[in-house]
Amino acid sequence: RAQFKSQMPGLEIELAQLQRQIRNMNIPVILVFEGWDASGKSALINELIQPLDPRGFSVHNAHAANEEEAMRPFLWRFWTHTPERGRITVFNRSWYRRLLDDRVSGEVGKTELEHSFEDVRAFERQLAEDGNVIIKFFLHISKEEQKRRFRELKKDENTAWRVTKSDMKRHRQYQKYFRAADEMLARTDSEFAPWFVVEAHNQRYATLKIFRAVVQALRRRVRQEKIRKRKVRSSEDEMPVATSSILDQVDLSLTLGEKAYRRELKKKQKKLRDLEYRIYVARIPVVIVYEGWDAAGKGGNLRRLTEKLDPSGYEVVPVSAPDSAEKKHHYLWRFWRSMPKAGHITIFDRSWYGRVMVERVEGFCSELEWRRAYREIREMEQHMVNFGTVLVKLWLQIDPDEQLRRFRAREEDSDKRWKITDEDWRNRKKWKAYGVAVREMLRRTSTPLAPWTVVESNSKRHARIKSMDTVIRAIEARL
Repeated sequence: RAQFKSQMPGLEIELAQLQRQIRNMNIPVILVFEGWDASGKSALINELIQPLDPRGFSVHNAHAANEEEAMRPFLWRFWTHTPERGRITVFNRSWYRRLLDDRVSGEVGKTELEHSFEDVRAFERQLAEDGNVIIKFFLHISKEEQKRRFRELKKDENTAWRVTKSDMKRHRQYQKYFRAADEMLARTDSEFAPWFVVEAHNQRYATLKIFRAVVQALRRRVRQEKIRKRKVRSSEDEMPVATSSILDQVDLSLTLGEKAYRRELKKKQKKLRDLEYRIYVARIPVVIVYEGWDAAGKGGNLRRLTEKLDPSGYEVVPVSAPDSAEKKHHYLWRFWRSMPKAGHITIFDRSWYGRVMVERVEGFCSELEWRRAYREIREMEQHMVNFGTVLVKLWLQIDPDEQLRRFRAREEDSDKRWKITDEDWRNRKKWKAYGVAVREMLRRTSTPLAPWTVVESNSKRHARIKSMDTVIRAIEARL
């Protein structure tokens, strides 16, 4: 008690100071609280936030996934609650429910469990590499202490409601949870997202340990922020430069006659409409990504794809430069927010691939960031596919001469002149630089789980039918 009284005032003052410093330095902070039922998570979180400015933090209580959340990849609901730069988010329970509750209850099988471990490690690494400070606490009490606390709660009519049948069932399964927690802590402890096991029998001891850990971590990070800005090598730096590409085999002379096009268009659109209903019944999410050169025909291609679909079953997400709110998060955050729920289709008109194309070429992100993005993108897409998402990625390829012809046609047509901008002409001058970025992107992000399809698009009719056919085959393979 004496130690607690002597040390806490200083720790509280320093924590408040550190909060102001991380806000000024735009450092996001994630604090995760896991542990046994009745271990005091809420009480200890309350102790921790008392010295903080309430305008600079939020507490997210992660209950079991509701129906809406269960219809998306399990990390979706946590991505959407990650903090802005300069803010603190405290998770009272977290993504670790997947590796504890869902595992012990049998909701997650062995294969899913292994995927979940990989997904969690990737999630935390991505956030840490983007600048997040991640500190994780597991509050530990014995089975006997848990039983005693349940008994005390039940004695008081004002707190008896807090002890549920589910709590008592988990209490009886204490040893199963213990083994699961032991493996979880061992496999997800890392330098960038460390676990602190807090002996929580005594609240003062637990409070002091948590404060010390948070203050030390933030103090260290603030010190590093002041002296760093040195280049850190990415694992992608070691990958050889692309010398060949799937673009080398593309035949841009492919075309389709008007009569054959009309016949195929009607047939493909009807098939897509039927598949839209089938994936809704089967609760299969579908993500379609459109990328390609300016004037490659993405808009017209997309319109033919969706023309006969039920509008209640799909959404088109047009992607432009990130706004001020989006810039305060990891660059993937804004795309996670738009992921479809099971049974629905989301079509991205441009996507997360902007990181390794326009942001790379125009210098909107550092070389370290765009190199790191290849791995981050592969990990995100793997998480989507592990959940059961049908992921279709279309690159619409045209040659420079065809692009020039379309640019000039737009300028000459008063109804289409709005489509051509000074930026389009400026980007055209960087065709070679963009070509290097595109080839590397296709090479490093085309995987067995999430392959790219290059669509020969000098002929718009051919491109539209091939795109629809690619989507149809991918959905049918999943069904």
